[in-house]
Amino acid sequence: MSEGPFLVVGLGNPGPGYAGNRHNVGAMVLDELADRAGLKLSAGKGARSRALAGEGRLAGRRVVLARPLTYMNESGGPVRGLLDYHHLPAEELVVVHDELDLPFATVRLKRGGGEGGHNGLRSITRSTGTKDYLRVRVGIGRPPGRQDPADYVLKDFSAVERKELGLLVAEAADAVEELVGTGLEAAQNVVHPRS
Repeated sequence: MSEGPFLVVGLGNPGPGYAGNRHNVGAMVLDELADRAGLKLSAGKGARSRALAGEGRLAGRRVVLARPLTYMNESGGPVRGLLDYHHLPAEELVVVHDELDLPFATVRLKRGGGEGGHNGLRSITRSTGTKDYLRVRVGIGRPPGRQDPADYVLKDFSAVERKELGLLVAEAADAVEELVGTGLEAAQNVVHPRS
């Protein structure tokens, strides 16, 4: 079990127009974690200027919480910059992201695997040179009918989903804390039976 710090990254697109989108649920979870840790996220200098970040503690572990300021498909550059700045291997990276292949309000943890068409994950894999990082997958469900998944993820959560969104964000934040506090296998045993 690593002593950390872990780099915990919440994926989303920048700007108020995207704030409520399904694709931004990772950024929503990151904001919740920053609140819990009492951190004010700010842009750094140089390679760190493309992300809002802050250092603190979660579940007794040192963490760097970060939200890229780039669009989703360019998330890898800021993540690589933060890993390099903090001298962290990709194994210490935790990426919180939306997941089409999980039903809405489901949270799952894993290390590695494919990107499933997720441009943020694809960019991070390309920039880090590995798929072997930790993922907190926040289920947003599949689009209805024949709706294009690319359109679906860039739409706001529905009114029905918004009623449960606060709970989902809190559960995903709990999952991140469990993951950094106890490790992947122990965290999976706690998180996966819940939903």
